[in-house]
Amino acid sequence: MTNSILDRLEAQGMRMTDQRRTIARVIEDADDHPNVEELHARANALDARISLATVYRTVKLLEEAGILDRLEFGDGRARFEDSERAHHDHLIDMETGEVIEFCDPEIEALQEKIARRLGYRLEGHRLELLGRKIRG
Repeated sequence: MTNSILDRLEAQGMRMTDQRRTIARVIEDADDHPNVEELHARANALDARISLATVYRTVKLLEEAGILDRLEFGDGRARFEDSERAHHDHLIDMETGEVIEFCDPEIEALQEKIARRLGYRLEGHRLELLGRKIRG
């Protein structure tokens, strides 16, 4: 990440309340892909005045500003991560909902190759693999 979420919000001239600062810090500290309810629980543990509605409004603001990415993993809950996190793809366990981040140079090269073959320069991508753990 080049700048913190707070730095990027301030650079865009966004008004920063204490509650927004707390929510931004919670998002930056997340090493998973929290949904709004999870973000609320974490932020509320730091500041009991933070309502679920405030988290929803702040997440929407951060998403519209291009600071957060919305992720849909097929479980009906939007999850979020900092848009400036290092590139990675996701493997989603269809039984447990666990999300595993990975980056594979071969996959990255293959995607570039496919885009070129089709006459495109790849500007970005999202890869989500859905699977079930192999037993035995």
